[in-house]
Amino acid sequence: MKVEGDPESPLNHGRLCPIGTVTVDLVYHPDRLKHPMRRVGPRGSGKWERISWDQALDEISERVLTIREEFGPEAIALGTGTGRHHIRWVSRFGHALGTPNWCEPGFAQCFHPRVNTCILTFGDFPVCDFTGDVAAKCILYWGHNPVFSGPDGETRFNVLEALAHRPKTIVVDPRRTGLAEKADLWLQVRPGADDALALAMLNVIVGEKLYDEPFVKQWTYGFDALAERVKEHTPEWAAPITWVPADKIRAAARLFARTKPAMLEWGCAIEHTPKCIQTVRAVSMLPALTGNVDVPGGWVFGMHGLGRFPSLIENLTPEANAKRLGADRFKLLAGEGADLPAAHIPTLLQAMREGKPYPVKAFLVFGNNTLTTYANASQVYESLMKLDFMVCADLFMTPTAELADIVLPAAAWPELDQLAGLPTVAANVVLAQQKVVQVGECKADEEIFVALARRMKLELCTEPVQDVLNAQLVAGGLGITFDELKQKGFVKVPFKYRKFEDGGFKTPTGKIELYSTRFEQMGYSPLPYYEEPPESPLSTPEVAEEYPLVLTTGGRIPFFFNSEHRQLAKLRKAQRDPVAEIHPQTATRFGIAHGDWMWIETRRGRMRQKAKVTTGIDPRVIHAQHGWWFPEEPGPQYGVWKSNVNLLTDNGPPYDPAMGTYQLRGLLCRVERAHGPV
Repeated sequence: MKVEGDPESPLNHGRLCPIGTVTVDLVYHPDRLKHPMRRVGPRGSGKWERISWDQALDEISERVLTIREEFGPEAIALGTGTGRHHIRWVSRFGHALGTPNWCEPGFAQCFHPRVNTCILTFGDFPVCDFTGDVAAKCILYWGHNPVFSGPDGETRFNVLEALAHRPKTIVVDPRRTGLAEKADLWLQVRPGADDALALAMLNVIVGEKLYDEPFVKQWTYGFDALAERVKEHTPEWAAPITWVPADKIRAAARLFARTKPAMLEWGCAIEHTPKCIQTVRAVSMLPALTGNVDVPGGWVFGMHGLGRFPSLIENLTPEANAKRLGADRFKLLAGEGADLPAAHIPTLLQAMREGKPYPVKAFLVFGNNTLTTYANASQVYESLMKLDFMVCADLFMTPTAELADIVLPAAAWPELDQLAGLPTVAANVVLAQQKVVQVGECKADEEIFVALARRMKLELCTEPVQDVLNAQLVAGGLGITFDELKQKGFVKVPFKYRKFEDGGFKTPTGKIELYSTRFEQMGYSPLPYYEEPPESPLSTPEVAEEYPLVLTTGGRIPFFFNSEHRQLAKLRKAQRDPVAEIHPQTATRFGIAHGDWMWIETRRGRMRQKAKVTTGIDPRVIHAQHGWWFPEEPGPQYGVWKSNVNLLTDNGPPYDPAMGTYQLRGLLCRVERAHGPV
């Protein structure tokens, strides 16, 4: 009937984001997929027939097993979207099937570069201590606007509560966001230059001896090597690279180092260039050097109240793991340095298109609108059209689902049972999501995987979903079953600080590795360094002559989540059209007025969005929103080629040497007014 915020929740204290308020509209939307369908025309023709679940499961099982028999299990790939309830189940089913090739865009471009890097550097993944009793006195927001984005429901309201204590704030962002507007210091960095900025701040902290000397001496490894590395990276060196004045860089470093406790709230913007791992490394060292690790009001390690998910990766032989696309090159994404290895998406797409290094014939997609959320959308389309077999499970028909052979109706969150541990990875709060309604023939993705595993007669992934949930609770040591947790709603795990004092950090040296021994063993640089993005005003000045502006993408919209929710009238009323930010000087230069549709073009393609003329962006920079398609327009394309920013992004090499990350920001572009009807 309705959804209300839980006033007892330590995560939101009774408040809901705009998306949460329209849950009933989502669940009962007339356009929901409610039964399985089989395509009856050519791929992409938009012609479908209704089939039963038995028919769908039989056909999927037969087609997938035939491909496995003929080409090997690695010829079957699985894809999913950002970290929802079912994300770990995608890899679990793949591992049970015998394929190492599963993928999710964020594993190379969002969050997991930070997770994998921090595990190797700190031995765990640190999060901000928003739910403790001590308020931070300084918060550094780097490439993140959590008031708008609130990833995974874990930060938006906690950030607002933290700001109520009036901490000093530093914001690193090319755009003048609401946080930047009110910040003590706003560092308006050039998109793609975050590594240079971080190294310059480290230079100040080390050079002016602003670091926590007792903590650094006892609990870090490789300080002298880091000090030598950053010696040449002065604020004066960084200023022309980052577009941030040297005195402002110095002021930010001093403010962060001298104001304790301090925390770093960072986002995926730093993971959108092909040097993301060393950028993450450099930024992460700011709390480390200043002694703000696992202290009240600082950067803390979680209590891991939710046990590790049983991914079944142990089912894969060493030979199967070695076949994971990208494993031979990108060890932090697909190999030994990954917390959960995943395939490299550009390499996977090449295997679909060209059969190199071996053919990928089937793609099973769960909760992902691939055409809008993978870089270089035109190439993605070409790759998907080459497949022998494709399955898509989703809430609604999307441009991606229209390319499938079988479409399955997925359950929305009120239609399924699941566990969540928040903050993600830290799991200081463990909560039960409870099924309260059944719409049509919709099934939870988890239940689909179990049904397929049973239908295929696999040896693994066949037990009931609730058995897996109970196993996670046992592994987390909470002493509670899922049914019991449903009665409570959530459990907040008692917190302990300075856990490193009871045995050190979980790294080879037992310390925070400023100089990473594990990176060195894998053949990567053990120290952070600066490297210009492959396409930028500095690295490709010849391209900049034709494409003179710097494009940044992906600023969050509070009414949508990536490509989701544009069917929901109340949310769409809040933002009808895609918006791109442009400075008044630049707009005048190209004859563009506020509210005009304008073309944005890179070497990959072009698309159009409405101009928002604002002084909150550098005259040399354009910001375009991501995830746009138009469900109200005719299928099977639904306007996906009109305003999709991934028509502009680049998934080609060079990639991050450890993570395989490609370039989503800092690209070069040009703009012009779009004349005529849109």
